[in-house]
Amino acid sequence: MIMPPQSSSVQSTSAQSSPAQSSPALPQSALPSPAPVPPAQVSPGLVPPDSVPPDSVTGGPAVAVAVPPGEGARSERPGVTELRLSAFAGHRSAAFPLGPVTLLAGSSGSGKSTALRAYEALARLGGGAGLGEVFPDPVACVPERARPDAQRRRGFRIGCTADGPEGPVRLDVAVQAEPELRIVGERLTSGGQVLLETALRDPSRPVVQAAWHTAGSAPVTRGPLPDDRLGTALLPLRVAGRTEGQRRVLAAAEQTVVALRSVFACDPRPEPMRAAVRLGAGRLLRGCGNLAEVLWRTRTECGRRHVQLVAAAHAGCAGPVADLLAQPLDDGRVRALLDRGDGVRTPLGLLGDGELRYLALALVLMTGPGVLEVDPVGEVPAALQSLTVLADGFDRALDARQAGELARLAVRMGARGHIRLVGAVSDASWAAGVAGVTVVDLDAGGR
Repeated sequence: MIMPPQSSSVQSTSAQSSPAQSSPALPQSALPSPAPVPPAQVSPGLVPPDSVPPDSVTGGPAVAVAVPPGEGARSERPGVTELRLSAFAGHRSAAFPLGPVTLLAGSSGSGKSTALRAYEALARLGGGAGLGEVFPDPVACVPERARPDAQRRRGFRIGCTADGPEGPVRLDVAVQAEPELRIVGERLTSGGQVLLETALRDPSRPVVQAAWHTAGSAPVTRGPLPDDRLGTALLPLRVAGRTEGQRRVLAAAEQTVVALRSVFACDPRPEPMRAAVRLGAGRLLRGCGNLAEVLWRTRTECGRRHVQLVAAAHAGCAGPVADLLAQPLDDGRVRALLDRGDGVRTPLGLLGDGELRYLALALVLMTGPGVLEVDPVGEVPAALQSLTVLADGFDRALDARQAGELARLAVRMGARGHIRLVGAVSDASWAAGVAGVTVVDLDAGGR
């Protein structure tokens, strides 16, 4: 069984323990808990967001959260409010509070990209993906100085807290990377009560022993689950929901899965965006190379958002911007243009890298699952879902004005509850004073 941190708090945090510390041995049934870490510092004059439950653990870097007046109530749409990396690559006993708009700030090598990679991995597991598909190189996720146990096993541990109608629900997962990849323990808890717990009992079989809360004639129900899938995502197929306890388990599992899924990992690449593209499904790809195709679609399908996109382009691009166009070419392709309003139309191929990344990120923040290449939770109404954008190198090639405009746009879109943003930046000083942005400084936790 997994032993998650002793306290179940969700405050600011992320700490790196000393590199000399070895990873805990990986026993047959679990990875042991990390030692408690000191509480994180909160910048003076700033308060933690109300959406982050007050029962968290951890410690580490400084966290600055600017909350707009009158905001902060918990959303009825499930969302991930904390990411925990108990032992993952360069992170140990680390936890990151996540608001509607969160920036992970730090120098090169501080672990920003690693944190986003772990978040995306949890999202894919929540969507039902297999362990081997999510972690094609699992050994790279094991802390560098982790020593194998007597059976030559090493692994890593990650987790998160999903908040929503059911309150904070914690998910912790222990993964064995060597000698073979498998989940060796999982725990789902809510209100201090364990709702699901799995453990590897027989290494010769590809299953874990699971026990979930029943609160009926028997307090728990036991059964095997595959060791290459997230048990929480499989519970709706295994739990009947006949008793109050079973219904609570289902509600907590579904809240966690909905919070994790509908993630769009975005890293706009300027060079492909400069070229004309052929029309296709009109769904924006991860690298945003088909930006012209998506502009062709959104300009005709959603006039209101297109007007907002033009306004954002005017604020972030050099020179006047009266419109954004997708012009059809004779060979069946389309290219994107900026209409300057005076008869001049500038092809996007002539723009700088910063302007192209700015336009792509603005388009991502203004659209939703119907336009982005994501896998939404089809069985849940869109009004009850939030799309989480993961943007590594969020500020790459942007100046402070462009980055600030995008942050304010993310806050405005996030206020509606449909969009959340977790971005990695090298320096978040430009975000000072931007209400609604949570800044987590990884450098403050040390390495």
